[in-house]
Amino acid sequence: MRGLLATLASIGALFIWTTDVSAAPSSQPSGGAGASSGRAAQATGAAQRALTRALSSGIHAAGRASGAYVVDLTTGQTLFSAAAGTGRLPASVEKLYTTSTALLRFGPSASLTTSVLGRGTLTSRGTWDGTLYIRGGGDPTFGSQGFDQSNYGGGATIQRLVSNLLHATGIRALSGNVVGDESKFDSLRGTPATGYQASGFVEGELSAIAYDRGFSDLNGTSFALHPALTAAANLVNTLRDDGAKVPKGTRISAGVTPASATLLGEVHSPRMATLIALTNTPSDNFFAEMLLKDIGAQFGAGGTTADGAAVVRAQLAGSFGIHPQLDDGSGLSYDDLTTPIQVVTLLEHMATDSAFVNSLAVAGETGTLQDEMNGTIAQGRCRGKTGTLSAVSNLVGYCQARDGHTLAFAFLMNSIDPDVAHPIQDGMAVALANYDG
Repeated sequence: MRGLLATLASIGALFIWTTDVSAAPSSQPSGGAGASSGRAAQATGAAQRALTRALSSGIHAAGRASGAYVVDLTTGQTLFSAAAGTGRLPASVEKLYTTSTALLRFGPSASLTTSVLGRGTLTSRGTWDGTLYIRGGGDPTFGSQGFDQSNYGGGATIQRLVSNLLHATGIRALSGNVVGDESKFDSLRGTPATGYQASGFVEGELSAIAYDRGFSDLNGTSFALHPALTAAANLVNTLRDDGAKVPKGTRISAGVTPASATLLGEVHSPRMATLIALTNTPSDNFFAEMLLKDIGAQFGAGGTTADGAAVVRAQLAGSFGIHPQLDDGSGLSYDDLTTPIQVVTLLEHMATDSAFVNSLAVAGETGTLQDEMNGTIAQGRCRGKTGTLSAVSNLVGYCQARDGHTLAFAFLMNSIDPDVAHPIQDGMAVALANYDG
């Protein structure tokens, strides 16, 4: 998780399921086969048996509430299956469903826009006589330059928005009001897991114009009471900082931008490919939930968690033929449920999408996997998404095996201490990277 914003907490629950372990049979040499083909088949059989032993041992150690599924994407062969059709709590593995939908619906080059619009007139002396509206576009990076530099280093800032505004219009003064508009989303600040209330679990406060993630301080310790007013106030302050004359008594309020307002300036988020990397690599709950509402606002019935989840379910069914149970974007909800087969099915379909693959953490190097599998053959060869709650620990993703094949895998472990699960998962991933089939 990102340093000062790593506030993800965990809530426990126990689920007991039956685990059945099986592996796809390997080809055995038949009588009369050449010596070289016989040796190759024996080697393949030996590699398969070694992998099965390693993964079976891991699943046994994780307990009966665990499941796994591994597919060789190069050959299409199922290498391992253990309770692969049984539903588990996905935790943050859920983010793969949100981000893949965002990528497929918006496209990798799309961006989210925060705008300033006006209703009034610009005088010959450069005074805007009327109302300015700052309208949120659901950009999770929008905020101050300092916050951006600390957390993203390339997000959309109020300073850039004002610079664009002044450059495009020549405004030098304001005579009128400023309105903050967050109407693209509903006004619920949290998720189903938090009773839709603002919560540290979400790592931010949901709003279409969540300035600095909705925090009222750079340390992320308290939330702004009214995000739209916060954004409007920061627009006024930044205008003044850039030399525009804004009277001290300028009225600031929250409202909806009228259709007749004129676009005056805007700032764009990073590309969607970057946004999903900022979501998946550090496992950012706030980004995932904001993207879910963006999906609902753009492609569903509205900017709500429920509307976004409905679009994600439809996308997963239509594109991949899978039907996980989900009601949020981040995986905080204990009503989410998915199977190892469903996760690997998504991974199979998305394996050629570089934006998706590159959004995943790299073993021993980046994000939530930075401290896992260090110094092993899996370091730099496995990419993945973790999922953690107090009694849940999951690891899914891709490994490049020793034989050069790409393996897609899902290890879902419920009713287990994550501190116990992590070394088990690391060992299983190392076995995948070491596979020489």
